[in-house]
Amino acid sequence: MLFNFRGDRAIEITRAFEDPALQAFDRGRRPQVVYAGMLQYDGDLRLPARFLVVPPCIRDTMSEYLSVAGVSQLAISETQKFGHVTYFWNGNRSSRFDDRLERWVEIPSDRVAFEERPWMKAAEITDALISELRSGRFRCARVNYANGDMVGHTGNFAAAVMAVEAVDLALARLLPAIDALGGVALITADHGNAEEMFELDVETGVPALTPEGRIRAKTSHTLNPVPLYLHDRVSGGRLGLRQDPDAGLANVAATTLHLLGFSAPSMWRRSLLTVRA
Repeated sequence: MLFNFRGDRAIEITRAFEDPALQAFDRGRRPQVVYAGMLQYDGDLRLPARFLVVPPCIRDTMSEYLSVAGVSQLAISETQKFGHVTYFWNGNRSSRFDDRLERWVEIPSDRVAFEERPWMKAAEITDALISELRSGRFRCARVNYANGDMVGHTGNFAAAVMAVEAVDLALARLLPAIDALGGVALITADHGNAEEMFELDVETGVPALTPEGRIRAKTSHTLNPVPLYLHDRVSGGRLGLRQDPDAGLANVAATTLHLLGFSAPSMWRRSLLTVRA
């Protein structure tokens, strides 16, 4: 019995038990086991076949809204975060809402420890993204740079600095390309990670130490607020973001729709976009 609410990892484990065609690794002689999940993690692929609770149907995602509205969309990332711009984004669906309007691009991740190549695939993602945007086929695109998250989990400070610098370099190339195409960009994160690399002692507030006397690395996500930036070089300063102490990730979808000229559904958190006449 698998108890897990993270669909991407649960699907990988489920395939190891249930997929007869899996060739990713040698499973050896498989014993006869009855495998079940808490939920069915992928209704399209019917994984797993046995489950205890019928999963909720996630409706009214931004991808669904834009597909119904006929808006072409691009989703791109490397393997480590590919599911985050596709499967999760589409309401835990492994398929697109409209194959004619949605294009998914996966850049294969390196199979090495993250601290060994903290730049990961930021350059390759940016190459592909700029090329796709210049094609003129897409009105909306989403990209996930995995560096800060994956390298942040290692607790390696020097590697995390390089990871953040790699994303800085990628944005330094990407944003001028967006400007040249007459577009704008929203830049944010789903959680903190690389900005705190050491555990702090809850009583003293100083870095906590291991039994050997070394500073204890912080390898988990942080609870710090994350920024949301609007990059706009085309409106002449007419566009801005409203300051709201209660704002969060749930406001990003409506803000994106607002930028595209749509009004968000009433059940969504409202847009943060401001427009000056």
